[in-house]
Amino acid sequence: MAELDIGEHCQVEHCRQQDFLPFVCDGCSGIFCLEHRSKESHSCSEVNIVNERLKTDTHTSYPCSFKDCAEKELVPVVCPFCEKNFCLRHRHQSDHECEKLEISKPRMAATQKLVKDIIESKTAVTVSKRRKGAKNNETAAKVALMKLKLHADGDKSLPQTERIYFQVFLPKGSKEKSKPMFFCHKWSVGKVIDFAASLASLRNDNNKSTAKKLRLCHVTSGEVLPLDNILEMWIAKKGCPLYNGGNIILEYLNDEEQFLTNVDSYLE
Repeated sequence: MAELDIGEHCQVEHCRQQDFLPFVCDGCSGIFCLEHRSKESHSCSEVNIVNERLKTDTHTSYPCSFKDCAEKELVPVVCPFCEKNFCLRHRHQSDHECEKLEISKPRMAATQKLVKDIIESKTAVTVSKRRKGAKNNETAAKVALMKLKLHADGDKSLPQTERIYFQVFLPKGSKEKSKPMFFCHKWSVGKVIDFAASLASLRNDNNKSTAKKLRLCHVTSGEVLPLDNILEMWIAKKGCPLYNGGNIILEYLNDEEQFLTNVDSYLE
């Protein structure tokens, strides 16, 4: 009686054991016995491929040579002058204080000094003009104050000692260009705006969610005065104050606008 040829032989060369219920590897699709069914035991080609891929994907990092910098790059970034490796942030000579940059340093220092001198000279001129303009505004305000006291509108119940007088320039498009008014020096800027809008019959949507709202602006700098500031704070302000008898501007502005750019056009 012939022997029954049932099952398959293990594909491991030194084994070749016949197994009636062989195992098929899901990696290399080979046939193996119970002992060699794991990928590691039969040196599965799929495992080798994965290991090679992991080795290939492992990148070498290149540390930066600049002092106290811990950055690393996946590719070398070598300075062509000092031939040291750096990160992208310190790749330029000036960024890593390159030892080969000594010739350029005096030039850089001279350039920086020149720029500094230019900025300082322009700043000095600007400060000088501002002081001169502020002095002129103060003198003009004193001259205009007597006239304003004769014609200004305001709350007649306010004591004379609490009154602050302004020539209020109204928003572009208003029927009147400006209007003399007086306010209490203890009022907030927000209250001054509401009172001035009422005297000049201006639309006032400051308590509504609208695109533009009435704002009080400094006539010299164009700065928008914060609503919660007290008026006397700006009268006593050093450098660029508001003057009793001086000018001030009312205009509709968006919330993000902090300065009025065309101040001179109101005074023409």
